[in-house]
Amino acid sequence: MAGSISSNVQSRSSEKQNSYVIRPQFDQKFRPSVVKGILTQLLKDRLESENYASERTHDLCISLADEIREKIKSSLALSRYRYLVHVVIGEQRGQGVKIAYRCYWDSDTDNFAEALFENQSLFCVASVFGVYSY
Repeated sequence: MAGSISSNVQSRSSEKQNSYVIRPQFDQKFRPSVVKGILTQLLKDRLESENYASERTHDLCISLADEIREKIKSSLALSRYRYLVHVVIGEQRGQGVKIAYRCYWDSDTDNFAEALFENQSLFCVASVFGVYSY
């Protein structure tokens, strides 16, 4: 019985260590220019030959958002950041689109990047928000 309690306590303590760091180091900050490059390349690779189909747009947005989040997490490897990914896909018909975001964040640690992709059939706007977790 005592062995199971001590192993349970050890596993909890190894999950999260107390940290009094309230700001990331300079080299551990969210870098919008790097993220924008990743977004631009990923959107081009995935959507270059894609044609707009309204019935597929929902699933395509979800799969793109998941792929973007995983790529950003693995490429940047910033331990205390949380990533919010927003993807909008629409049919290319010459219309204008306005997208606005509002949020409460710390301008010293949090940031965002976005990229636009267009072909003859569709447009896609992908945004990634990097929010530092205190």
